[in-house]
Amino acid sequence: MVNRRDFCLSAMAATSLAATWQPALAGDYPDRPIRLIVGFPAGQSTDTSARRIAQSMSQTLGRSVFVDNRPGAAGIISHEAVKNAPADGYTLLMGSTGTLAINPWLYQKLPYDPIKDFEPVASVSASPLVLFTSVDSPVKNLKQLIALAKSRPGKLSYGSSGNGTTGHIAMEMLKKEAGIELLHVPYKGSPPMITDVMGGQVNVAFDTAGAVLAMVKGGRIQLLGIATLKRFEAAPDLPTLAEQGLAGFEAMPWSAILAPKGTPAPIVQRLNTAVNAALKDPVVLDQFVSTGSYALGGPPPQLQAYLAQEHARWGKAVVASGARVD
Repeated sequence: MVNRRDFCLSAMAATSLAATWQPALAGDYPDRPIRLIVGFPAGQSTDTSARRIAQSMSQTLGRSVFVDNRPGAAGIISHEAVKNAPADGYTLLMGSTGTLAINPWLYQKLPYDPIKDFEPVASVSASPLVLFTSVDSPVKNLKQLIALAKSRPGKLSYGSSGNGTTGHIAMEMLKKEAGIELLHVPYKGSPPMITDVMGGQVNVAFDTAGAVLAMVKGGRIQLLGIATLKRFEAAPDLPTLAEQGLAGFEAMPWSAILAPKGTPAPIVQRLNTAVNAALKDPVVLDQFVSTGSYALGGPPPQLQAYLAQEHARWGKAVVASGARVD
């Protein structure tokens, strides 16, 4: 039987160990390679950006940060893997608008909670959505699109790269704000959707700036507006949808790095410092420019607030669209 004196001494030792564990852990961290799990295939733009960031973080942390691709199931596989990983700072997640703000509303039985199951580390980048149509379309701006849609309710169509994607849900936001009806035509990916918009098979669509801006130079599509609150540096002559009458309208796919829930705060802060340093690296910034994105960054509490805000914003649009995946 343990006597009272031995019990008290053991309790004091445990308390002392707990008090010193986190600072010591932060001082020793990292002492081995760190995995950054990405829910997209190798070579995709998110993967390429993640590899640039990982390389820069490696230089800051003094240990290798490597990308582990876990594609499939709309990002669910990658997020579940990080949720179940040890909360020790050696497994990180590259999350996105789709996985953290849309999936919770789209899937009835999602095996992770974007707020409760992860520690926010840092926002990474945003890629504005651009509204576009065929060069042969008579519609030249948002007001003309709205007028035409109201004169032909439900007759105009819009394409997306799939049900529940950011382009799909962003158009549902636009429909609600503008008070119009459009027919949704989902595709299996962005390229076939863009091809059909160019050919006039569907009337209009949203896609990321990186996917469509290069096609404007070739005279293959025309842009109607960008879904940001201020003009995009890469396309300064393109008016925002807010400027054209949809006050406050914003819909931007973004990415962020997170860690498993319970990761010690000193480790999260060290990772945040490394991510923010990477977002100032010219190599990383050049990668963002090539994909029509721009750097975000900031402290963990800022990302925490942003996740809650975006969860509510995109959730309303998913509910309005009626999109569900069982």
